[in-house]
Amino acid sequence: MDTSGKFALIGAGPMGLAMAKVLKEQGIAFDGFELHSDVGGLWDIEAPHSTMYESAHLISSKTMTEFADFPMKEDVAEYPSHREMAQYFRDFADQFDLRSHYHFNTEVVQAVPLGNSGHGWRVVTRQNGVQTEAEYAGVLIANGTLSEPNMPRFPGQFDGEMIHASQYRHPEQFSGKRVLIVGAGNSGCDIAVDAVHHGASCDISMRRGYYFVPKYVFGKPADTMGGAIKLPMWLKRPIDSLILKWFVGDPQKYGFPKPDYKLYESHPVVNSLVLYHAGHGDISIRGDIADMAGTTVTFKDGTAANYDMILAATGYKLHYPFIEKTLLNWRGDAPHLYLNAFHPARDDLFVLGMVEATGLGWQGRHEQAEMVARYIAGLRDGSKAAKKLQAEKSASFDRATGGMDYLDLPRMAYYVDKATYRGAVTGWIKSLQSGQG
Repeated sequence: MDTSGKFALIGAGPMGLAMAKVLKEQGIAFDGFELHSDVGGLWDIEAPHSTMYESAHLISSKTMTEFADFPMKEDVAEYPSHREMAQYFRDFADQFDLRSHYHFNTEVVQAVPLGNSGHGWRVVTRQNGVQTEAEYAGVLIANGTLSEPNMPRFPGQFDGEMIHASQYRHPEQFSGKRVLIVGAGNSGCDIAVDAVHHGASCDISMRRGYYFVPKYVFGKPADTMGGAIKLPMWLKRPIDSLILKWFVGDPQKYGFPKPDYKLYESHPVVNSLVLYHAGHGDISIRGDIADMAGTTVTFKDGTAANYDMILAATGYKLHYPFIEKTLLNWRGDAPHLYLNAFHPARDDLFVLGMVEATGLGWQGRHEQAEMVARYIAGLRDGSKAAKKLQAEKSASFDRATGGMDYLDLPRMAYYVDKATYRGAVTGWIKSLQSGQG
């Protein structure tokens, strides 16, 4: 079949599904490719690259996370489990008839541009061991950001069991073991709570401090309490810091290090239970690791302890193995793209979902997809707004940080300020809808 007029969409996780939906709405032909046998991406614990674990739940509430035109069902928990989320995305695919556009159990092996014209790609796929090549008008990458483990090199030699959080599935893996969790982000704290209940002991090694946010404030999900008034960051930060002191207290009294950065300069930890268990002595907080020998881990403060298992909750790296890095305009730890989606020089290559922001939710990502789809349609139709966007993305640009000084970490390399980012994206959507620049 002739595919030269279609786009190749890689991934059927939530971002890929959002992109598929808006491509249909804009009348843009595409073929979707998904490695797993069904939709849902990492939220389907059975998917080959899923990093889910049995106790995993959303860290944001359902009303602040759901797609605006597809609310979650009333009987879904306020903080849904991974199984509820997987079902939500399956229902989303059914509602908008998206599965018929996908080739499942199909891996994208390679995407190579056709010449240097910026028009067209040769896409190589593999299904059941058979490779197929086809030409496409463009490539839309939506294969997710949380599948490639960022496994650090630790000093010394550890003779016990060492795994990355991506290999963790169920709390029975901790049974009877002295456990050290390295890293105290959201996953690390979740997993530490599991280890408290199933392991012989649990310590957390932390390189830096974190801000902890409770899941509930005044009996309501904390992320729903922002209200209709949008405060500037210089005012929002001290107010939110005061609220955290009221509801969380001082994590330093439990042994957690004090953050060496301001609130919102890194992603906060949304977890109340880890503080509860630290306060009860169920979790011991350790510093950074200095050395390992046998089953003994020595920390930089000179203390040491013995462990049977080390679990590295050290995050993930962006990973697009089917395309050369130079083609994605990488800078440091992430591709440098206009609004985290548009290649500055090409109009046939887009990255979807490579964006993180506190409170962005799936609706913010749906807006990104809609902006891209409307841009493709605008170029097709010759709209002034699309030409204006084309010129802007081709010029020099900065990430939409809103002036925030985010930590220089791989996981923060594609972080944006929610208000700044959504303001720019929704502004382009309105311009592209009207067709006028």
